[in-house]
Amino acid sequence: MKYDYAFKLNAVEMYRSSQWIDTPDGIGQKNFRKRIVQWSRIADIYGLESLRHPSTCSERTAEDRYELVARVLAGESQKRVAISAGIDSGLLSKWVQIYKINGYEGLNLKKGRRSKKDMPMKKEFKPAELTQSEREELIRLRAETEYLKTENEAIKKLIALRHKKEAALLKAKKQRSSKTLENEDIN
Repeated sequence: MKYDYAFKLNAVEMYRSSQWIDTPDGIGQKNFRKRIVQWSRIADIYGLESLRHPSTCSERTAEDRYELVARVLAGESQKRVAISAGIDSGLLSKWVQIYKINGYEGLNLKKGRRSKKDMPMKKEFKPAELTQSEREELIRLRAETEYLKTENEAIKKLIALRHKKEAALLKAKKQRSSKTLENEDIN
């Protein structure tokens, strides 16, 4: 959820006066309060103006991205680097990953995203017609699959019957041994 500058400013001022602004619907209170604390820290370090959304989306060059990635790889906190650059820490994390996988060339990101109208139309998948031999093979394989399913079911039933018979024998053996013990106790 995006919050405007006035909302952030109000939330930070209330936080600094030991109060909490009402949590918006659909957002967990704990996470929302963490976000307010983060806004307060950002405002303390970089000033209240840092809470504003950038008015324009500045496109960064590969060199700019590399400088930020290098700071992170040198051990500087990813959040600190992201805040100082005015970008989301998730975006910086993505750049670091891309750099680790593809190197400097990976940071030459393609400009923008294609709009939906530029997207090629999805082609409907139409399977090719089967030849006579493929059709016969398909029929044979389906019959074989059906046979194997039936065979598996029969084997499962035999195993279940065997377990049932073994359980009955075990029960009978226990009953005989308990009767024997009773007879010995009586004598």
